[in-house]
Amino acid sequence: MKFLKWMAAFCFGGLCYGALEILWRSETHISMFFAGGLCFLAIYLTDESGLFGGSMLLQAPFCAMVITAVELAFGEVVNRAMGLGVWDYSELPLNFMGQICLPFSAIWLALSFPALLAARVLRTAMFGEKFVRPRLGVKFKRHEEAKRESI
Repeated sequence: MKFLKWMAAFCFGGLCYGALEILWRSETHISMFFAGGLCFLAIYLTDESGLFGGSMLLQAPFCAMVITAVELAFGEVVNRAMGLGVWDYSELPLNFMGQICLPFSAIWLALSFPALLAARVLRTAMFGEKFVRPRLGVKFKRHEEAKRESI
């Protein structure tokens, strides 16, 4: 069942990212289906695991870093090694080898919030899991609670 959930998340992410690219720049490349699928799968697993106590304020920057890392890896293979030239950020400020840049990392951060929510909705709609209301804040344990749990 987990494999089915992961494949659904991967395909959902790949299709959604391809659609976003078409809306943004009127074209996409098949490699972006795989990059988008991998990114959304990472977002799905981040939310499903409850990483960072389920706080979207902490999960979203983590997801943005994962997306940026995937973008760099795919850029190195697709753009530089294979020479396909799917994207080039070399004209944008604060870029690294033309494959990643700070402005797009900020966009990935902004898109991580709705993507985390979409992961929850996907689990609820497709697999009947209980919808857990998103939490923005960070819940810190009181010293007494943490001490009791460690015993």
